Amino acid sequence: MTAKAAAARGLVAQNRRARHDYDILETYEAGIVLVGSEVKSFREGRVQLRDAFARPEDGDVWVHGMHVSPYGYATSFGMFDPDRPRKLLLHRREIDELTRKTRQGPLTLVPLSAYFKDGRAKIELALARGRREYDKRRAIADRDAQMEAKREIGARRLRESARRA
Repeated sequence: MTAKAAAARGLVAQNRRARHDYDILETYEAGIVLVGSEVKSFREGRVQLRDAFARPEDGDVWVHGMHVSPYGYATSFGMFDPDRPRKLLLHRREIDELTRKTRQGPLTLVPLSAYFKDGRAKIELALARGRREYDKRRAIADRDAQMEAKREIGARRLRESARRA
């Protein structure tokens, strides 16, 4: 995603490491329940998704390990635990589907990004399968090969346009 697209989307935080450590199978957009001054911290971008994961529990999906730093100007009334589990808002059929898939195989739910959409806090949640070390090396090699191919195509187009001129 480009910086311009991220700004238009209201991007708050991104878990870039997740795309390296996991094979992303499906993505879901979920609302997130924030309380008190968490919304202001969220708007300031004081969110960390690096160690976060989601888990279906008791008919709901909860995100664990997402750190939202306390808002600096909040009084003791508006304070909250920065690492508390937060409830995600999904449709019932999506919750049932995610519960079934995570229990079925070695799949996990990983938050990829946090953003605002129409003034509401959202999380992009991915159903993912963990990669082994050799899979990570293969993914890096594939990505490098694709970049080299694009670079060669661009150079070939430049040579052809220079020849025509």
